[in-house]
Amino acid sequence: MGRLDGRVAIITGAGQGIGLAYAKRFLEEGAKVVVAEIHEERAASAMEQVEKLGDAVFIRTDISDEASAQACATATANQFGTIDILVNNAALYFDIDNERNDYEYLQRVFSVNLHGAWLMARACAPTMVEQRWGRIINQSSGAAYLYNMVPAGEFQEVGAFTYSQTKWGVVGLTKFLAAQLGQYNITVNCIAPGVTMTEATKKIVPEQFIDMLPAMSAMKRKLEPEDLAGTAVFFASDDANLVTGQVLCVDGGSVMPA
Repeated sequence: MGRLDGRVAIITGAGQGIGLAYAKRFLEEGAKVVVAEIHEERAASAMEQVEKLGDAVFIRTDISDEASAQACATATANQFGTIDILVNNAALYFDIDNERNDYEYLQRVFSVNLHGAWLMARACAPTMVEQRWGRIINQSSGAAYLYNMVPAGEFQEVGAFTYSQTKWGVVGLTKFLAAQLGQYNITVNCIAPGVTMTEATKKIVPEQFIDMLPAMSAMKRKLEPEDLAGTAVFFASDDANLVTGQVLCVDGGSVMPA
């Protein structure tokens, strides 16, 4: 018996990295999983890995598009009869450009990293409300707390702090959704991973900084995608029946907010 036996879970951005690790673990715990992914090649590769673990389907989803988010929720309910769990993992990270401070780009990242999570929650919540049971798990980032790492130097312009801004927004969204949906037996919680050793991280984070990561954490080791999956299972399970509106930093002790 798995901790998620019979539950139906939508995991956005499950084509690679942390999302794929979530999908694998949820299937191992007995859930039926929708791989909600915008990149079809990534999804095809992911499906080759997860189909042998349990009942998984791919639904192409652009979380920043209202119609696409709703179509994902509708297709999931049609396929499996319900939606029990939503994991808002997808974000602009693999191709993030931290050097850009223009408003247009900031809006684009917000449309995915924050507003996309809201669109998916809005699309899935009615089914959860109707059945009086649901779990929404948002994904923030330790980057939301690293304001003390903003580099010093001669002033040129106000920075956009694009990724960090959007991930701090996810923290707020979590608390407001939790406050609204708790009366319907729906919990909303948030995972804030540290720098995780995904292909995206290896692409955008300088190698010398990656090598420094163990020294910056209490556990003195790097964080792998699989290290986050247990937290997601906990939030999705009956063990977390009265846990809502919470943010859990999973980073080996790099960030320890009060």
